Amino acid sequence: MLQAINIRKSYNSLEVLKGIDLTIEKSEIVSIVGSSGAGKSTLLHILGTLDLPDSGEVLFDGERVSSLGRNDLSRFRNRHIGFVFQFHNLLPEFTALENVCLPAYLAGRTEKEVRVRARELLGLMNLEHRADHKPSEMSGGEQQRVSVARSLINSPEIIFADEPTGNLDTKNAQELHQIFFLLRKEFGQTFVIVTHNDTLADMADRKIVMRDGHILEG
Repeated sequence: MLQAINIRKSYNSLEVLKGIDLTIEKSEIVSIVGSSGAGKSTLLHILGTLDLPDSGEVLFDGERVSSLGRNDLSRFRNRHIGFVFQFHNLLPEFTALENVCLPAYLAGRTEKEVRVRARELLGLMNLEHRADHKPSEMSGGEQQRVSVARSLINSPEIIFADEPTGNLDTKNAQELHQIFFLLRKEFGQTFVIVTHNDTLADMADRKIVMRDGHILEG
């Protein structure tokens, strides 16, 4: 599904990624681990088209997405990719339901269709009763599950998660882990997860270990 070929990235004189080659298969759950500064988040952002490599290519189902223009890249990202971050990034003035709906509205889908799907996804996250609550009225675990529902609203082929359990306690982290594997079972969802959580990393189909801008194993 996803292929990275000789990805290199520097910030000023600091070379962060030093020729990364990586392939992600459909319905695969892949974890990326390594110490701080290893290049994990930089790689995730480039794979997810949030950032561009200095050299090398990212191919999605054979399409060279790293060469798309800004507007085409934004449309591609909206339709094909979902994101879950350590900080949920929910808009505080909107309800859970409205937050989940936003990416679908940006894709031009009808309000009726979107709201039905958003409620289904909140139900999948056991959050039906929170649909009309704003983020400040929900726990950290609930907010993160809303962000997962939001990442799914456009039925993306792949979801990138950057430290998704970093701000959660053990119980909520375990619940989120279970949700990822449920989504793979139910929808064949593909995940690439950067994490310092050893339990989540070891549960993945494949664990990629990074150090100093290189992949050591995986």
